[in-house]
Amino acid sequence: MTPLLIDINGPEFLLLLVLAVILFGPERLPDLARKAARVVRYVRTMAGSAQEQLSKELGPGFEDLDFRDLNPKTFVQKHLMAEVDPIIADVKSEIDDVGRTVKDSQKDVTAAINGAKEITPGGPHDVMATDTPPARILTPFDLEAT
Repeated sequence: MTPLLIDINGPEFLLLLVLAVILFGPERLPDLARKAARVVRYVRTMAGSAQEQLSKELGPGFEDLDFRDLNPKTFVQKHLMAEVDPIIADVKSEIDDVGRTVKDSQKDVTAAINGAKEITPGGPHDVMATDTPPARILTPFDLEAT
C-alpha cells in the first residue's frame, strides 16, 4: 500500500495551522484534528481493500500490477518518456555543440575586431588607403527621355 502523499512544506503548513486556529478556535482544533485523522485512516483502509479486491478479481496473471501505473501522469512518464528521453538527450547535446561553436566564433570575431583596431590608417594593412581615386561611374543620360 502506498502512503498518501501531500506536498506541503513548512511555511504552507504554518499558514494552514494559523488559519485553522483562526477559523475553528483553539478549543475545537484538537477534536477536528482527531476527526481528520480518522477520515484519513478510513480512506487509506478503503483504498487498501479496493486494491486487494481488484488484485483478487484480476487473477493470477496480475500479481506484479503496480496501481501507481494507473495514474495517467505515471503512465506517460513510464511508457512514453522512456522512448523520448534518448531523443531529448541527443537534441540537448547538439544544442550544447552549437552553443560551444557560437562561443568560439564570438572569440574569433572579438579577436578580429581587436586586430582591426590596431591597423594604422594608411598603413600596409589598410585596404581603404589607396593612392588612386575611385573611378567615377557615369550614368547614361537620355536627352529624349525628358
